[in-house]
Amino acid sequence: MKTMTCRQLGGACDLEFHADNFEEISEQSKKHGIQMFGAGDRDHIDAMAEMKKLMEDPKQMQSWLESKQKEFDELPDD
Repeated sequence: MKTMTCRQLGGACDLEFHADNFEEISEQSKKHGIQMFGAGDRDHIDAMAEMKKLMEDPKQMQSWLESKQKEFDELPDD
């Protein structure tokens, strides 16, 4: 199991997510982002807007995902 924070995954806070693989941790991050958006959290809304810009360029988004996958893979196990 490995740990990444919301901020490490493009978010706005230091909430920790724990998972055995990158797909699980990114799903946790996505759910958290949706909750924070629903709560009207301005910092998370701003971070989501930045992610939306990134998603407009598929190559740039793929590069970002690959870098986060690599970062996850290189983390030590908890």
